[in-house]
Amino acid sequence: MADAADEVARASSALTRSDLLRRGTVAAFTVSMFGGLTDRALGVYGPLKFAKKELSGELRIMTWAHFVPDYDKWLDGTYAKQWGEANDVEVKIDHINNALLYSTGAAEVAAQSGHDLFWFISPPATFQKQAIPVTDLVQEVSKKVGRMTRVSRKSTYNPTTKQFYGFPESYAPDPVQYRRSQLQQAGVSLRTWDDLRRGAPKLKALGHPVGLGMSNEIDSNMLLTSLLYCYGGYIQNEENRIVIGQGANRKGAIQALQVMKEIYQSGMSDEVFAWTAASNNQAFLAGRLSVALNAISIVRSAEDSGNQALSDDTWLASIPRGPVQRLGNEHVMGVYLIWKFAKNKEAAQKYVIDQMLSYQDHFVRSKFYNFPPWTNSIKGGFKTIRAVATRDAHKPKGKYSILTTIAEKYTTNPGHPGNTTPVMDEIYNTFLIPQMFAEVAQGKSSPADAVGRFATKAQSIYRKWHNQKLV
Repeated sequence: MADAADEVARASSALTRSDLLRRGTVAAFTVSMFGGLTDRALGVYGPLKFAKKELSGELRIMTWAHFVPDYDKWLDGTYAKQWGEANDVEVKIDHINNALLYSTGAAEVAAQSGHDLFWFISPPATFQKQAIPVTDLVQEVSKKVGRMTRVSRKSTYNPTTKQFYGFPESYAPDPVQYRRSQLQQAGVSLRTWDDLRRGAPKLKALGHPVGLGMSNEIDSNMLLTSLLYCYGGYIQNEENRIVIGQGANRKGAIQALQVMKEIYQSGMSDEVFAWTAASNNQAFLAGRLSVALNAISIVRSAEDSGNQALSDDTWLASIPRGPVQRLGNEHVMGVYLIWKFAKNKEAAQKYVIDQMLSYQDHFVRSKFYNFPPWTNSIKGGFKTIRAVATRDAHKPKGKYSILTTIAEKYTTNPGHPGNTTPVMDEIYNTFLIPQMFAEVAQGKSSPADAVGRFATKAQSIYRKWHNQKLV
């Protein structure tokens, strides 16, 4: 079974540091773990109805439909409502399916009109020329709660422009979720990718195949890039140059493609080539899958459904180790952009700062899905995060504590060891990575040829963004 132990430069913006200090920032929340927000939690004593006139107008926010629906209910109906009343702003939040975020953002850019804050499910580096830099905001939060996590910095900082183009709002560790009874019955370990390769046919023979996507959706992007990391097949280096077609990176990528091909051919079904981001959740909850790599939406959905037998049998583990390392992408990296054409930039900037300065309710209300980009925005940092997660009452007791291990040790950004550049964002949003893996798994290409074609396409994308001086 899985081994748990293995487990700046300043840029101008519409709001200066002195502006932020003069207006003040939100007070620490004074709520119990599952309690409601109090007026004091937002720096307010008694109900106010747009009385202070500190800010004004309407703040329009676009975000996803969270995989933990209760979080959206709390965010819209309690948090945003009370923040708006405290700051004299009417907050309107729109939620859409995560698969529509990128195209909707592109439509707003084309129209030069839309929301003030736009949330993306992965770092939206291709849009950075359309967003105001937020370096001042990052510095303000860091001054109060300490350094940002590495995964958040590498996801939102452009070393070429020396600016933070986006404000990180959350990230989700990406654990393996597995049916413990089925893996025990088949005698399968998740310690390494080679263990899973050897065990996949046994699980499929039991009628419970492995579920690892190779489709044009975000889960497949994150999973398959993580597999490349484990085998040392980096797409780019620390200087953000494309290297997947060279030396050890090429060798590692070829090995990762071959391993996934064998897992698919012996232990999966062809449904994985047509999945959406919800498909592995649905297949696991229907009882078909034995193993999936996903954020905790799967196990939380099992708990919420009342299917205790399934939820008790769903355990969590770190990503399997490869011959080079154990390392995975975050599953979701929530990033806010403040459009240059936003009508209420001032309110947008204060909203993101205030949220980050006291984050524990966001962590708890999301049922540990949303981890803080600044660890100490939850007082006590990872120590508190682990303690809160460990106290979760669902069986097996303490199973959520492993999320902290994954976040601390095994979580990185798309584009590791470099930054999440516009090159990586375009590669992700054109789904070149799952297409490469699918071609090999289906026998349409050899691993070596697939890596070569991918490297050529990636180099072309790099030249495009290099010419725009963004990489």
